[in-house]
Amino acid sequence: MGGPTRPVVEVVGLGPAGADLLTGGTLRVLRDAATVRLRTSRHPAVAELDELSGVPSFDDLYERSESFEEVYGGVVESLVDLAGAHGAVVYAVPGSPVVAERTVELLLADERVRVRLHPALSFLDLAWVRLGIDPVEQGVQVVDGHRFTERAAGAVGPFLVAQCDHPFVLADIKLAVQDPPAVEVVVLHHLGLTDERVERLPWDHLDRITEADHLTSVFIPALGAPLAGGFVRLAELVGSLRRSDPWKAAQTHGSLRRYLLEESYEFFAAVDDYDPATGEGADEVCSELGDVLYQVVLHAVVAQEAGWFTLDDVVAAIDTKLRRRHPAPADPTDAPEDAEEAHRRWERAKLAEPGRSSVLDGVPPDLPALARALVVATKAATVGSAPSTADDAAPAAESAVRAYLDAPGDPVALAEALGALVEVARTAEVDPEDALRARTRRREVAVRRAEAGGGGADVSAPGPGSAPA
Repeated sequence: MGGPTRPVVEVVGLGPAGADLLTGGTLRVLRDAATVRLRTSRHPAVAELDELSGVPSFDDLYERSESFEEVYGGVVESLVDLAGAHGAVVYAVPGSPVVAERTVELLLADERVRVRLHPALSFLDLAWVRLGIDPVEQGVQVVDGHRFTERAAGAVGPFLVAQCDHPFVLADIKLAVQDPPAVEVVVLHHLGLTDERVERLPWDHLDRITEADHLTSVFIPALGAPLAGGFVRLAELVGSLRRSDPWKAAQTHGSLRRYLLEESYEFFAAVDDYDPATGEGADEVCSELGDVLYQVVLHAVVAQEAGWFTLDDVVAAIDTKLRRRHPAPADPTDAPEDAEEAHRRWERAKLAEPGRSSVLDGVPPDLPALARALVVATKAATVGSAPSTADDAAPAAESAVRAYLDAPGDPVALAEALGALVEVARTAEVDPEDALRARTRRREVAVRRAEAGGGGADVSAPGPGSAPA
């Protein structure tokens, strides 16, 4: 005997524009349905169909949710509950149920319900007609504007870039291409509606489209060079090395930890020798950054082999994190006034993330003591728990140093003095780690000169290119 019958979610598409583009099958399903829900009522066909008059939508979820994933999860849970209560529910989405519909993907993966998909026209059908092309013949790739950089990596087009729902998405697409295409791109806006616009324009004008919304797409006939081709080739090379090199194949995240740390310190050393005014040492900085990048890619390949995540996921994770922690202000005049205010906003955005209750959450406990002291002091300052200026920090440091001089054998007094000096360095915008490293290098020079018979050297004065001590 089979198990209990699962409730059904019937998914229909409302097409890309008005009711004239709905299929007869969709209309029959809507007319026969007892329970219907709209993903959104903001669709031209909704206003034209009596069958959809007064039908509830999930627009309120968009208004009160903090992310699209939260919206999608809420839609699925509501539909599952409705299907369970009524045996079946019809879910109407814009366009086609199988084109750019994350909620449908989630429903298909949900074992609590059965999903029946009904075919419908999508914006793609109108796009091919307006462009006058056969997408199969030309091999057009359809990519999400929010993930253009990673999805278009290693390819030269042609591309139809969908969901260009904000001017900043178009700006990001433009900036992602270092070798702009010589041919014009085509902007497709509100296809099938009364204000439809199909416009050809040069690549440099792409970010000037201020009215971009969820019904805006861009057709790119070709790119001048593969997007991020070098990055894609590196990932493929590292995967190949894992398969052919027994030592690399044996490595794990744990065994690779020390190599990332070593490469990072080698990068620090290259930066110490780099002169930004003349560019001397830039090649070494570039080389060491490559070594650090190799470690990052190697960790991603190890994870991909285990089925946990890919390099694309790593890129998407940092992209999502940066956008979340740097939300565009609703009021353009509300931009941070200075670096300090920008940093305070960054810390507030981090504190709002799940699992965080303190600005100190996430500070690595294994950081070197001096570096960790600076991080803790900097975070403390964002909540008003540390001196804000050098004038405030200096008296406390002077007092702490005097206390140690009065009790030179007291390790606690020494620790307090060192900690107070870190506060002074922070308020003076000097990285104590860099300053101490520079001072140590000058000390090394003095010792080597003394060993060579050249006499001692004054290590208190910074040398050329050294950080202030």
